[in-house]
Amino acid sequence: MTKTILRALAGETLPSPPIWMMRQAGRYLPEYRETRAEAGDFLSLCYNPKLATEVTLQPIRRYGFDAAILFADILLLPQALGLDLWFVTGEGPRLSTVTTEEDFSKLRRVTDIHDTLGPVYQTVANLSRDLPEETTLIGFAGAPWTVATYMIAGRGTPDQGPAHGLKAENRALFEGLIDRLTEGTIEYLSRQVEAGAEVVKLFDSWAGSLNGADFEAFAVRPARIITEELKRRHPGLPVIAFPRGAGESYEGLHAAIGADCIALDDGVSPEWAAAHVQVSGCVQGNLASSHMVTGGDQLVSETRRVVEAFRGGPHIFNLGHGITPDAGPENVQLMIDTVRATA
Repeated sequence: MTKTILRALAGETLPSPPIWMMRQAGRYLPEYRETRAEAGDFLSLCYNPKLATEVTLQPIRRYGFDAAILFADILLLPQALGLDLWFVTGEGPRLSTVTTEEDFSKLRRVTDIHDTLGPVYQTVANLSRDLPEETTLIGFAGAPWTVATYMIAGRGTPDQGPAHGLKAENRALFEGLIDRLTEGTIEYLSRQVEAGAEVVKLFDSWAGSLNGADFEAFAVRPARIITEELKRRHPGLPVIAFPRGAGESYEGLHAAIGADCIALDDGVSPEWAAAHVQVSGCVQGNLASSHMVTGGDQLVSETRRVVEAFRGGPHIFNLGHGITPDAGPENVQLMIDTVRATA
Protein backbone atom coordinates (compact mmCIF):
# COMPACT_ATOMS: atom_id res chain seq x y z
CA MET A 1 0.00 0.00 0.00
CA THR A 2 1.24 3.47 -0.82
CA LYS A 3 2.51 5.43 2.18
CA THR A 4 -0.12 7.66 3.76
CA ILE A 5 1.75 10.92 3.23
CA LEU A 6 2.32 10.12 -0.43
CA ARG A 7 -1.40 9.41 -0.77
CA ALA A 8 -2.30 12.77 0.78
CA LEU A 9 0.24 14.55 -1.42
CA ALA A 10 -1.36 12.91 -4.45
CA GLY A 11 -4.66 14.54 -3.48
CA GLU A 12 -6.38 11.73 -1.59
CA THR A 13 -8.67 12.54 1.34
CA LEU A 14 -7.85 10.00 4.04
CA PRO A 15 -9.98 8.89 7.02
CA SER A 16 -7.17 10.00 9.36
CA PRO A 17 -4.53 12.53 8.32
CA PRO A 18 -0.91 11.40 8.38
CA ILE A 19 1.20 13.15 11.03
CA TRP A 20 4.70 14.52 11.38
CA MET A 21 6.17 17.62 13.07
CA MET A 22 8.61 20.25 11.96
CA ARG A 23 11.77 19.96 14.10
CA GLN A 24 10.51 16.65 15.43
CA ALA A 25 14.13 15.60 15.94
CA GLY A 26 15.31 18.17 18.46
CA ARG A 27 16.02 19.52 21.90
CA TYR A 28 12.64 18.68 23.45
CA LEU A 29 13.72 15.01 23.41
CA PRO A 30 16.20 13.77 26.05
CA GLU A 31 17.62 11.22 23.62
CA TYR A 32 18.40 14.02 21.15
CA ARG A 33 20.26 15.98 23.82
CA GLU A 34 22.36 12.93 24.61
CA THR A 35 23.28 12.39 20.96
CA ARG A 36 24.10 16.06 20.43
CA ALA A 37 26.42 15.95 23.46
CA GLU A 38 28.14 12.96 21.87
CA ALA A 39 28.59 14.92 18.62
CA GLY A 40 30.11 17.89 20.48
CA ASP A 41 28.29 20.71 18.67
CA PHE A 42 25.41 21.28 16.29
CA LEU A 43 27.37 21.41 13.02
CA SER A 44 29.33 18.29 13.94
CA LEU A 45 25.99 16.56 14.43
CA CYS A 46 24.72 17.74 11.02
CA TYR A 47 27.84 16.46 9.26
CA ASN A 48 28.07 13.11 11.07
CA PRO A 49 25.91 10.70 9.03
CA LYS A 50 25.76 8.09 11.77
CA LEU A 51 24.59 10.52 14.47
CA ALA A 52 22.36 12.57 12.14
CA THR A 53 20.66 9.32 11.12
CA GLU A 54 20.19 8.43 14.77
CA VAL A 55 18.52 11.72 15.76
CA THR A 56 16.25 11.55 12.69
CA LEU A 57 15.13 8.07 13.75
CA GLN A 58 14.55 8.94 17.42
CA PRO A 59 11.08 10.54 17.07
CA ILE A 60 10.05 7.75 14.69
CA ARG A 61 10.90 5.14 17.32
CA ARG A 62 9.21 7.10 20.09
CA TYR A 63 6.04 8.23 18.32
CA GLY A 64 5.67 6.35 15.03
CA PHE A 65 5.28 9.49 12.92
CA ASP A 66 4.25 8.91 9.32
CA ALA A 67 7.30 10.78 8.01
CA ALA A 68 10.88 11.47 8.98
CA ILE A 69 12.55 14.66 7.87
CA LEU A 70 16.26 14.73 7.28
CA PHE A 71 18.21 16.24 10.20
CA ALA A 72 20.25 19.11 8.78
CA ASP A 73 20.10 22.93 8.68
CA ILE A 74 19.08 25.45 6.03
CA LEU A 75 22.46 27.21 6.37
CA LEU A 76 24.55 24.25 5.22
CA LEU A 77 24.04 25.40 1.63
CA PRO A 78 25.60 28.86 2.15
CA GLN A 79 28.45 27.15 3.96
CA ALA A 80 28.89 24.87 0.96
CA LEU A 81 28.94 28.01 -1.23
CA GLY A 82 31.94 29.23 0.74
CA LEU A 83 30.67 31.24 3.71
CA ASP A 84 31.96 30.73 7.22
CA LEU A 85 29.25 29.32 9.50
CA TRP A 86 29.24 28.88 13.25
CA PHE A 87 26.69 28.74 16.04
CA VAL A 88 26.74 30.85 19.21
CA THR A 89 25.22 29.05 22.19
CA GLY A 90 21.92 30.61 23.13
CA GLU A 91 21.98 33.04 20.19
CA GLY A 92 21.90 30.94 17.02
CA PRO A 93 23.81 30.96 13.74
CA ARG A 94 26.44 33.38 12.53
CA LEU A 95 27.80 33.65 8.99
CA SER A 96 30.29 35.69 7.07
CA THR A 97 28.27 38.04 4.87
CA VAL A 98 27.56 38.80 1.22
CA THR A 99 26.89 42.52 0.85
CA THR A 100 29.18 43.58 -2.02
CA GLU A 101 30.07 42.41 -5.53
CA GLU A 102 33.44 41.34 -4.15
CA ASP A 103 31.76 39.12 -1.55
CA PHE A 104 29.54 37.64 -4.23
CA SER A 105 32.48 36.94 -6.53
CA LYS A 106 34.06 34.77 -3.82
CA LEU A 107 31.11 32.39 -3.63
CA ARG A 108 31.77 28.93 -5.01
CA ARG A 109 30.12 27.70 -8.14
CA VAL A 110 27.00 25.64 -7.61
CA THR A 111 28.75 22.61 -9.09
CA ASP A 112 31.29 22.73 -6.24
CA ILE A 113 28.89 22.38 -3.28
CA HIS A 114 28.65 18.61 -3.15
CA ASP A 115 31.96 17.83 -1.45
CA THR A 116 30.85 19.83 1.58
CA LEU A 117 27.34 18.39 1.50
CA GLY A 118 28.36 14.79 0.90
CA PRO A 119 27.73 13.75 4.53
CA VAL A 120 24.16 15.05 4.25
CA TYR A 121 23.52 12.86 1.22
CA GLN A 122 24.97 9.90 3.15
CA THR A 123 22.51 10.57 5.98
CA VAL A 124 19.65 10.49 3.47
CA ALA A 125 20.94 7.19 2.10
CA ASN A 126 21.20 5.75 5.61
CA LEU A 127 17.63 6.80 6.40
CA SER A 128 16.32 5.38 3.16
CA ARG A 129 17.75 2.06 4.31
CA ASP A 130 16.90 2.23 8.03
CA LEU A 131 13.43 3.78 8.24
CA PRO A 132 10.37 1.54 8.67
CA GLU A 133 8.89 0.72 5.29
CA GLU A 134 5.69 2.67 6.07
CA THR A 135 7.57 5.90 6.93
CA THR A 136 8.06 8.57 4.26
CA LEU A 137 11.48 10.25 4.02
CA ILE A 138 11.38 14.03 3.51
CA GLY A 139 14.38 16.01 2.32
CA PHE A 140 14.48 19.78 2.62
CA ALA A 141 16.23 23.07 1.98
CA GLY A 142 15.72 26.68 2.87
CA ALA A 143 14.09 28.83 0.21
CA PRO A 144 16.36 31.39 -1.50
CA TRP A 145 14.86 34.50 0.14
CA THR A 146 15.12 33.11 3.66
CA VAL A 147 18.66 31.81 3.16
CA ALA A 148 19.67 35.13 1.59
CA THR A 149 18.47 37.06 4.64
CA TYR A 150 21.01 35.18 6.77
CA MET A 151 23.78 35.53 4.21
CA ILE A 152 23.30 39.29 3.99
CA ALA A 153 22.88 40.00 7.72
CA GLY A 154 25.24 37.31 8.99
CA ARG A 155 22.59 36.18 11.46
CA GLY A 156 18.86 36.01 11.99
CA THR A 157 17.14 39.39 12.35
CA PRO A 158 13.66 40.36 13.58
CA ASP A 159 12.62 42.17 10.39
CA GLN A 160 15.11 40.97 7.75
CA GLY A 161 16.13 44.62 7.46
CA PRO A 162 19.60 44.10 5.98
CA ALA A 163 18.21 41.96 3.15
CA HIS A 164 15.48 44.48 2.41
CA GLY A 165 18.14 47.20 2.45
CA LEU A 166 20.38 45.43 -0.06
CA LYS A 167 17.35 44.70 -2.24
CA ALA A 168 16.60 48.42 -2.36
CA GLU A 169 20.17 49.67 -2.72
CA ASN A 170 21.73 47.14 -5.10
CA ARG A 171 18.96 45.23 -6.83
CA ALA A 172 21.29 43.56 -9.34
CA LEU A 173 23.52 42.11 -6.61
CA PHE A 174 20.51 40.97 -4.59
CA GLU A 175 18.92 39.29 -7.61
CA GLY A 176 22.23 37.62 -8.44
CA LEU A 177 22.35 36.14 -4.95
CA ILE A 178 18.76 34.88 -5.22
CA ASP A 179 19.56 33.29 -8.57
CA ARG A 180 22.69 31.58 -7.20
CA LEU A 181 20.72 30.22 -4.28
CA THR A 182 17.94 29.04 -6.57
CA GLU A 183 20.44 27.09 -8.67
CA GLY A 184 22.18 25.73 -5.57
CA THR A 185 18.91 24.64 -3.99
CA ILE A 186 17.96 22.69 -7.10
CA GLU A 187 21.27 20.82 -7.07
CA TYR A 188 21.15 20.21 -3.31
CA LEU A 189 17.59 18.86 -3.30
CA SER A 190 18.16 16.82 -6.45
CA ARG A 191 21.06 15.02 -4.77
CA GLN A 192 18.87 14.37 -1.73
CA VAL A 193 16.28 12.75 -4.02
CA GLU A 194 18.97 10.68 -5.72
CA ALA A 195 20.07 9.51 -2.26
CA GLY A 196 16.56 8.38 -1.33
CA ALA A 197 14.34 11.31 -0.30
CA GLU A 198 10.76 10.63 -1.40
CA VAL A 199 9.41 14.16 -0.84
CA VAL A 200 11.15 17.52 -0.57
CA LYS A 201 10.09 20.57 1.41
CA LEU A 202 11.09 24.18 0.81
CA PHE A 203 11.19 26.28 3.97
CA ASP A 204 10.68 30.01 3.39
CA SER A 205 10.58 31.03 7.04
CA TRP A 206 10.72 34.79 6.34
CA ALA A 207 8.42 34.95 3.30
CA GLY A 208 5.93 36.97 5.33
CA SER A 209 8.21 40.02 5.30
CA LEU A 210 7.93 40.28 1.51
CA ASN A 211 5.05 42.34 0.14
CA GLY A 212 3.34 42.77 -3.21
CA ALA A 213 5.60 42.38 -6.23
CA ASP A 214 8.53 41.37 -4.02
CA PHE A 215 6.56 38.41 -2.66
CA GLU A 216 6.00 37.22 -6.22
CA ALA A 217 9.58 37.93 -7.33
CA PHE A 218 11.50 36.54 -4.36
CA ALA A 219 9.20 34.00 -2.67
CA VAL A 220 6.93 32.61 -5.41
CA ARG A 221 9.16 32.75 -8.48
CA PRO A 222 12.24 30.99 -7.00
CA ALA A 223 10.00 28.31 -5.47
CA ARG A 224 8.34 27.79 -8.85
CA ILE A 225 11.69 27.50 -10.66
CA ILE A 226 12.99 25.01 -8.09
CA THR A 227 9.80 22.95 -8.15
CA GLU A 228 9.59 22.83 -11.94
CA GLU A 229 13.20 21.75 -12.37
CA LEU A 230 13.04 19.12 -9.63
CA LYS A 231 9.89 17.66 -11.16
CA ARG A 232 11.53 17.68 -14.59
CA ARG A 233 14.51 15.74 -13.25
CA HIS A 234 12.47 13.50 -10.95
CA PRO A 235 9.02 12.92 -12.45
CA GLY A 236 6.36 12.33 -9.82
CA LEU A 237 8.39 13.91 -6.99
CA PRO A 238 6.04 15.56 -4.47
CA VAL A 239 7.03 19.05 -3.29
CA ILE A 240 5.80 20.81 -0.14
CA ALA A 241 6.19 24.61 -0.05
CA PHE A 242 6.12 26.56 3.21
CA PRO A 243 6.08 30.35 2.71
CA ARG A 244 5.57 31.13 6.39
CA GLY A 245 3.63 34.29 7.15
CA ALA A 246 2.03 34.51 3.71
CA GLY A 247 -1.42 35.21 5.20
CA GLU A 248 -4.05 35.68 2.52
CA SER A 249 -1.35 35.17 -0.10
CA TYR A 250 -1.48 31.43 0.67
CA GLU A 251 -4.49 31.40 -1.63
CA GLY A 252 -3.52 30.34 -5.13
CA LEU A 253 0.00 29.15 -4.23
CA HIS A 254 -0.53 25.54 -5.33
CA ALA A 255 -0.86 26.76 -8.91
CA ALA A 256 1.62 29.65 -8.64
CA ILE A 257 4.43 27.44 -7.33
CA GLY A 258 3.41 24.08 -8.76
CA ALA A 259 3.68 22.51 -5.31
CA ASP A 260 1.73 19.41 -4.35
CA CYS A 261 1.15 20.74 -0.84
CA ILE A 262 1.16 24.12 0.85
CA ALA A 263 2.26 24.10 4.48
CA LEU A 264 0.41 26.62 6.64
CA ASP A 265 1.55 28.53 9.70
CA ASP A 266 -0.89 29.22 12.53
CA GLY A 267 -1.42 32.83 11.45
CA VAL A 268 -4.38 31.70 9.35
CA SER A 269 -7.34 29.79 10.75
CA PRO A 270 -7.84 26.22 9.58
CA GLU A 271 -11.39 27.11 8.57
CA TRP A 272 -10.18 29.93 6.30
CA ALA A 273 -7.43 27.74 4.87
CA ALA A 274 -9.85 24.90 4.15
CA ALA A 275 -12.06 27.28 2.16
CA HIS A 276 -9.31 29.17 0.32
CA VAL A 277 -6.22 26.93 0.10
CA GLN A 278 -7.21 23.28 0.54
CA VAL A 279 -9.67 23.61 -2.34
CA SER A 280 -6.60 23.65 -4.61
CA GLY A 281 -4.81 20.64 -3.15
CA CYS A 282 -3.16 19.12 -0.11
CA VAL A 283 -2.42 21.33 2.87
CA GLN A 284 -0.15 20.73 5.84
CA GLY A 285 -0.60 22.16 9.30
CA ASN A 286 -1.41 24.09 11.30
CA LEU A 287 -1.60 23.63 15.08
CA ALA A 288 0.18 26.39 17.02
CA SER A 289 3.43 24.99 18.39
CA SER A 290 2.75 26.68 21.76
CA HIS A 291 0.26 23.89 22.49
CA MET A 292 3.19 21.48 22.66
CA VAL A 293 4.34 23.43 25.70
CA THR A 294 1.04 24.09 27.47
CA GLY A 295 -0.72 20.80 26.69
CA GLY A 296 -4.00 20.03 28.42
CA ASP A 297 -7.56 20.50 27.26
CA GLN A 298 -6.70 23.36 24.89
CA LEU A 299 -4.20 21.16 23.05
CA VAL A 300 -6.91 18.54 22.63
CA SER A 301 -9.59 20.97 21.50
CA GLU A 302 -7.37 22.84 19.04
CA THR A 303 -6.02 19.59 17.60
CA ARG A 304 -9.59 18.44 17.01
CA ARG A 305 -10.42 21.78 15.43
CA VAL A 306 -7.61 21.44 12.89
CA VAL A 307 -8.50 17.86 12.01
CA GLU A 308 -12.19 18.68 11.63
CA ALA A 309 -11.60 21.82 9.57
CA PHE A 310 -9.50 19.93 7.02
CA ARG A 311 -11.54 16.72 7.05
CA GLY A 312 -13.02 17.39 3.61
CA GLY A 313 -9.79 17.27 1.62
CA PRO A 314 -6.17 16.09 1.52
CA HIS A 315 -4.39 17.04 4.73
CA ILE A 316 -1.12 16.27 6.51
CA PHE A 317 -1.33 17.11 10.21
CA ASN A 318 1.57 19.22 11.45
CA LEU A 319 2.35 22.27 13.52
CA GLY A 320 2.25 25.83 12.22
CA HIS A 321 5.98 26.10 12.93
CA GLY A 322 8.69 23.95 14.49
CA ILE A 323 8.29 22.39 17.92
CA THR A 324 10.22 24.37 20.54
CA PRO A 325 12.84 23.06 22.98
CA ASP A 326 10.56 23.66 25.99
CA ALA A 327 7.82 21.39 24.63
CA GLY A 328 6.75 18.36 26.63
CA PRO A 329 7.28 14.96 24.97
CA GLU A 330 4.05 13.81 26.60
CA ASN A 331 2.15 16.59 24.82
CA VAL A 332 3.34 15.27 21.48
CA GLN A 333 1.86 11.89 22.30
CA LEU A 334 -1.38 13.54 23.40
CA MET A 335 -1.56 15.38 20.08
CA ILE A 336 -1.02 12.20 18.09
CA ASP A 337 -3.60 10.28 20.11
CA THR A 338 -6.11 13.11 19.64
CA VAL A 339 -5.60 13.27 15.86
CA ARG A 340 -6.15 9.54 15.53
CA ALA A 341 -9.16 9.51 17.85
CA THR A 342 -10.79 12.46 16.08
CA ALA A 343 -10.65 10.95 12.61
